[in-house]
Amino acid sequence: MRALILSGAGRYADPWHPYAETSSRLAELVADAGFDVEIREDVDAALGGLDDDVTLLVVNAGDPDRSSVDGEPLPPDAEAPAVDDGPLAAALERGIGILALHAAASSLRDLDAFDRAIGGRWEWDVSWHPPFGEARVHLVGNHAVREGLDDFTLEDERYSSLLLHDVIEPIAEHEQDGIRHPIVWAREIGPSRLVYDALGHDVRSYDSPEHRALIANAIDWLRHVPAPTAARPPATGAA
Repeated sequence: MRALILSGAGRYADPWHPYAETSSRLAELVADAGFDVEIREDVDAALGGLDDDVTLLVVNAGDPDRSSVDGEPLPPDAEAPAVDDGPLAAALERGIGILALHAAASSLRDLDAFDRAIGGRWEWDVSWHPPFGEARVHLVGNHAVREGLDDFTLEDERYSSLLLHDVIEPIAEHEQDGIRHPIVWAREIGPSRLVYDALGHDVRSYDSPEHRALIANAIDWLRHVPAPTAARPPATGAA
């Protein structure tokens, strides 16, 4: 089994997230699951040449529209490279597992296939997060990714008010000001599977044994593609 980790660099870098460090931690977890792992920082080229034998795609990259040093939006006349959507669209058709972490909710904005797959997005001026610190994670539902896990606490950011544009199956939430926000969810897209995990700001998140266990469960679920067509439990759609 072969896994490809897309790590934020170039126009997918930002001043807030140490992608090289977190991608290295992710590579350990993916390798522990039995995959041959490759980390690519040339994100656009890696997607444009996505090989048929890649069964797990890990997206750990930032917003290409805010890749300047200070994190401000790029000028309207800034030229973005053409990104080939075809290989990812074909992978979704044949069956691939996708693990999208943290800032991936704002990444790969040029790819319609990824936008359809992830089911929810970070939208500037709408989405937000409280200050970095202690985060209480509430496990919900009965999805296989949460099997054997209980609520836990870790040091991380808590993404809030992510905008859902398709059906998701919530796995974990956090509570802020009396409102529950989904931070981990699963999706099945035809024969493909996706797990989005909004945790993972820096390596302190991956120091949490509970978070590592959740990611290990996610990888185990994602490896079973093409996904079976048996009846699936009800999911939650965008409000």
